[in-house]
Amino acid sequence: MRTRVKICGLTRPEEALEACRLGADAIGLVFYKKSPRAVSLEQALAIRKVLPAWVCSVGLFVISTKEEMLATSQAVGLSHIQLHGDEPPELATQLGRPVIKAIRLSPSLSSDSTELKGLAQEVQAWQGIAQAILFDADSTGFGGSGHQFDWGLLPRLTAGLEHRWVLSGGLTPGNVAQAIQAVQPPCVDVSSGVEVEEQGILHKGRKDLRKMEDFLQAVAQADA
Repeated sequence: MRTRVKICGLTRPEEALEACRLGADAIGLVFYKKSPRAVSLEQALAIRKVLPAWVCSVGLFVISTKEEMLATSQAVGLSHIQLHGDEPPELATQLGRPVIKAIRLSPSLSSDSTELKGLAQEVQAWQGIAQAILFDADSTGFGGSGHQFDWGLLPRLTAGLEHRWVLSGGLTPGNVAQAIQAVQPPCVDVSSGVEVEEQGILHKGRKDLRKMEDFLQAVAQADA
């Protein structure tokens, strides 16, 4: 099975269309207002309308109410909901769409920490409820930080998940092949790693078409 690719934090229809042309399986739309990658309903709908029917549209929410998520999902036509806050598992059963639950790992997390045991229990609580678990580096911005956690911790957390998990956090065209070879994730998720950078400044929400192409090529080569 090939590694699937989700490109998150898209804000422009033309960039989303290019991501699909290059082979992305899913695109992520951020509905967390404090994020520099946040989109309005109008922006989100414009992006969703250009997507091919076979590409998933994932809405990322942080500490939103059930009513907000249902209304946004219906208005935009989202295929999936991604929960990035501290939502209870029972909420996922009320959203009417497949749910991806983000589990945030501190870059300083060690294999013998009590925190890791707690995260393993959280994964277990979501198993069978969320369609997939997404492992991301913990950050104040709830993702998209460009930080990476220790991939060596994943076997402790992914046992029993089979193909129902996603690797995120600090992935770039330069390291995604290494990640695939190391932990064989069913899906990888990238945001800041494919954004425009000018004079050392990252333009959050603007995707670099060359970086997206390089990322998807690196994934394909790692699979081969």
